Amino acid sequence: MKSCVAALALASVPAATQDQQAPERLEDLIPDSALDNPEEWAAQGTVEDTETTGDVVPEPETPIDAPPGFDLAWPDELEIDGFEPLEPEEDIQFADLDTGAPQVEFENAETEQLADNLILGFPQAEPPFTERGGFVARYEALSTIEELGSDDANVAQIAARAREDEELLNNLLRVYGYYNGEILRTIGALEPGEGEAEGRPVVRFDVIPGVRYRYGTIDLGNLRSAPDYNALRDVFNILPGDYLQSDTIIQEQFDLDRALGESGYAFARIEEPELLIDHDRQEGDLTLPVEPGGKYVFGEVTSNDPEFLSSRHLASIARFEPGDTYQRSLSMDLRRAVTATGLVSSVAITPREITAPQGDEPGVVAMDVEMTRAKLRTIAGAIGYGSEEGFRVQASWEHRNLFPPEGSLKVRGVAGTLEQLAGVTFRKNNFGGRDQVLTLDAYVSNLDTAAYDARTVAITGTYERLSTLLFQKPLAWALGAEILATDERNRVIGGIERPRRTYFVGSVFGRATIDTTDSLLDPTKGFRVTGFLAPETSRTGGEQYYYLRNQVDGSHYQSIGMDMVVAGRVRFASIQGAPLFAIPPSRRLYAGGGGSVRGYGYQKIGPVNDLLEPVGGRSLVEASVEARIGTGFFDGAVSIVPFFDLGAVSIESTPDFRFVKYGAGVGLRYDTGFGPLRLDVGVPLNPDEDDSPVAVYVSLGQAF
Repeated sequence: MKSCVAALALASVPAATQDQQAPERLEDLIPDSALDNPEEWAAQGTVEDTETTGDVVPEPETPIDAPPGFDLAWPDELEIDGFEPLEPEEDIQFADLDTGAPQVEFENAETEQLADNLILGFPQAEPPFTERGGFVARYEALSTIEELGSDDANVAQIAARAREDEELLNNLLRVYGYYNGEILRTIGALEPGEGEAEGRPVVRFDVIPGVRYRYGTIDLGNLRSAPDYNALRDVFNILPGDYLQSDTIIQEQFDLDRALGESGYAFARIEEPELLIDHDRQEGDLTLPVEPGGKYVFGEVTSNDPEFLSSRHLASIARFEPGDTYQRSLSMDLRRAVTATGLVSSVAITPREITAPQGDEPGVVAMDVEMTRAKLRTIAGAIGYGSEEGFRVQASWEHRNLFPPEGSLKVRGVAGTLEQLAGVTFRKNNFGGRDQVLTLDAYVSNLDTAAYDARTVAITGTYERLSTLLFQKPLAWALGAEILATDERNRVIGGIERPRRTYFVGSVFGRATIDTTDSLLDPTKGFRVTGFLAPETSRTGGEQYYYLRNQVDGSHYQSIGMDMVVAGRVRFASIQGAPLFAIPPSRRLYAGGGGSVRGYGYQKIGPVNDLLEPVGGRSLVEASVEARIGTGFFDGAVSIVPFFDLGAVSIESTPDFRFVKYGAGVGLRYDTGFGPLRLDVGVPLNPDEDDSPVAVYVSLGQAF
C-alpha cells in the first residue's frame, strides 16, 4: 500500500522538475508497429522469429549468471559492524498468556454412541459444556442419521445425512448460546462384524462449543409504562449476565404475554424479539417490543343474536362479573362454554373499549360475542345385539334449542328383544348457572331382564350440576324427584307364571360426587367418592311402605412408573325400612356384569328362588382391583389390564356374605384420544351351574 502512495506522489510532481534519468513512460516503450498491427506484432518473439533475427532465447533450465539491472550485494557479502551477542538473563519470568480459547483434548475426548452408525465426541475440557445433557437429547430426537437404519445405510447415504446433521448441531449450539462453536465431522467404518465382509459406515461429530455467550442489554419496549411494572418484569425471567439460550426467550415471552393478559391488559401487544450478537463482547443484546396498552375491568357481555342466545344468558355462564379485572383466560373460558352448548358452529369473543383508563382508574371493556348458528335438529339411530339383551333398535329426534336459550326437546324410542320404550325429555342447559341442568323426563317401558319383568310409567325431574369432559369439577351434585307406577313380576321360567304385583312409588333423591382425578374417562391419579340417598314410599297390595335407598361408591387411582396404573374400587348399598316384597324388583339390588363383577351375567349374582330366579336383595358389597399396564404398541395406545372382582348380595339390609362371587380375567384398552375403548374377558371363579364359563364385555371408558 505504501508503494501505491509513493507512486501517486511521484506522478503529482511537475514535468519540469522530474529526474532526467527516470525510466521511459509505458507509452514510450510501445513501438508504432504494435499500434498499427497488434496481432502481427504479438506473434513476434516465437522460436521461428528468433532463428530469423538471430536473437538468442535462453533455455528454461539455464540459470541467469547475473540478473541484469541489479547491483545490490548478496547477503553473504554483507557485513554488520558493532553487533554484540546478548547474554541471557536468568531472572526473567514469563507469564501464562490466557487468550480465552477453550481447552481441547482430542485424545481424551468423551464420547456418546447414539446409534451403531453415530458417535458424538466432546473434546472440550474447559470451559465445561454445561448444557451437554439437553443438547444431546435434542440432537438425538432430530438426527437424520439415527433415522437411517444401520443395516441399510451406505457411505453415500451417511455422507449426505452427515452434512444435514452438521448444520443441525451448529444450530443447536447457537440455541444454547455457543456462537463460536465448531463441529468436526469424520466418516469412517467400524471393524467388520461376524459374517460381514466390510465394516459398517459410521459418522462421528466432535463438538467444540467454545465459550457460552451471555445476555447484554435487555430492552422491553414500553413495559415500564405499566402500573405494575415490577411484577411484570419479574415474570420475564431473563436478566443481563444470564447465559444466553434462544428458546428461553420464546418461553419467557409467552409467560410475559400471559401475565399481561391475566393482569387486566386487554389490548397488550408483544412484537417479535430481536437478538443482536456482539462477538467482541461475547454477548447478545435482546430487544422485545412490548406495548401494555393500559389496564381494564370487565363490563357487560353482548350477544350478536339475542333471540338465539341472549346477552343475559351468556353473562350467566361467564365466570366473571362486571367490575372484575380483565383476564384473557376468562374470555377464552366463555368461548369454550358457548361452543360446548352445541348450538353454534363458530364463536368469537372480542373485548371492546367502553371507557379508557384514567390515571390509576382502569378502563372498562365490553365482551362482544359473535356467533354463527349450527344446525339444531338431530335424528339418531342405532341397531345392536348383546348376548344379555338380544337385538335392540334405538331411534331419537331432538331439537336442541326449541325453547331458547338452550331448551331442548327429545323424543326417543327403543324396540328390542328384552326392552321396549317410548319417552320424551325436556332439558334446559346452563339453567340458573354454569353447567347446571334441569331435566324433565316422561316414559313408558316394558323391560324383561334376567331378574324381573316390569311394565312401567314414570315421570322424573332432576336439577344437577354436571362434571363434563371439558369442565371436570371437584364437586358435582344432583337433586330430583320421581313418581312411577309399575307392574312387575319375577321372570317366567318353564312356562310357570309368577304372580305380578303393582307398585306406586314416590321418591326424592340426592347425589354428590367429590372428584380429584385427572380424567373422567381414563384417570391415572386421585380418587372419587359418590354418595346417594333416596327416601321412597311404595304402595302395593293395599299397604304403604317407607324405606331409604342409599349407596356409597369410592375409587382410587395410582400411577406406578411411566406405564402402569393400579386402580381399585369399593361399593356399598342398602335398602332399609321395608321388607323385600314391598320393594319393586326393578329397584332392588343386584350384582354381576361389566360394571360390577366381571365373569358373571348381568344381575346374576345374589339370592335366588326355588326356580333359580335372581330375586334381588337389600344390601350389596362389591370390590375390584386392576392393573392398567402399557405395552408400547401403536405408540403406547394399547394396554393390558388384568383384574379381579368380587361381589355379594344379601336379602337383609345388612350384608351377610352368603352369596359372595369372585371373577377374574384380562382386558385390552385402546386409547382413542377421546377415551379408552375397553374389551374385557372375565371368568367366574366360583360359578353356579347356569353361569357361563366366560363372559366378554365391550364399552367406551374404563370399567371404573
